[in-house]
Amino acid sequence: MKPAVSSWANPFAGNRRPLRALTGAAVLLGSLLALLRCGSMDSAAVGSIAGNAAEGMAGAVGLSEGTARSIGSGVRAGAATWADAVKAADSLTAENEYYLGRAVAANIAARYPVYTRDPAMTVYLNKICSALVINSPRPDIYAGYHVAILDTMEINAFATPGGHIFVTRGLLGCAANEDALASVIAHEIAHIQLRHALMSIRNARYINAAVSGVLAGLGEGLGGSVKELTGVMGDSVNEIITTMVSNGYAKDQELEADAQALALLAAAGYQPAAILDMLAALEQVQQGRPGFSKTHPPPAERISGVNKHLARYRISDTRSYRVRRFAVAVPR
Repeated sequence: MKPAVSSWANPFAGNRRPLRALTGAAVLLGSLLALLRCGSMDSAAVGSIAGNAAEGMAGAVGLSEGTARSIGSGVRAGAATWADAVKAADSLTAENEYYLGRAVAANIAARYPVYTRDPAMTVYLNKICSALVINSPRPDIYAGYHVAILDTMEINAFATPGGHIFVTRGLLGCAANEDALASVIAHEIAHIQLRHALMSIRNARYINAAVSGVLAGLGEGLGGSVKELTGVMGDSVNEIITTMVSNGYAKDQELEADAQALALLAAAGYQPAAILDMLAALEQVQQGRPGFSKTHPPPAERISGVNKHLARYRISDTRSYRVRRFAVAVPR
């Protein structure tokens, strides 16, 4: 059990009103983010508006004029720091993206060993990937797209920034044909091209910058210990970030990746409806198994989402031409 934080270290102890003012300012920061990112506002303006709003809210909830000024000053400085972090996160280069993704890939490979006993199968997956990306909106990225197989029967797939794609042996076993397997790879390519992982990383940066910056400002304004005050919230922030990574992408991002996967499949000549076959197979086998059900929405929800977009893709069904090579490359 963690020791209680004294009111000397935490000026919020026993008084929720400063937190109400800070919460209101945090809500406003979300609205200011859009203006910052489109270039309509700079960091200083974000800090000024948020600080003035927090000071007004503090007065409205009955805090003294001096305390309200202190809260406003803290939020003003912290929000400007947060805005600078947002702008820095948005300026990641393709090279930054790749090396960041490589570090994430190294962590995945440390948790799940890479399957190396069948190099021909890995080559086969990479050929499917190449067929998909060459016809995609982003065929060229810093170091290209690469697919590896993870030696685990857990059912899952991962994509990191910069082009690293992992598919588990358990998931390979669920694919009935090449088109179904291509739908898995297309979905992961979509996550990369839509930069979903970077959005999560950026959001984590925003949280850290906002909490450390704003609370540091408040600590100085209210006379508490900055180090101890930011520590009160630090553990919670870390838990939020850990949960976000462990739970996978947000539901709307998964559905967006499915919609983008349909376009990738159609452009490469694969049957877009194959994603429905894959999702149906996953719905049957995922019950009680780790991995996929933890990091993805229920297949039934994804099937419903796919069906909203599927009608726009009308291509010839050529799956029969790929039966033999799939059987050779992915033996049962």
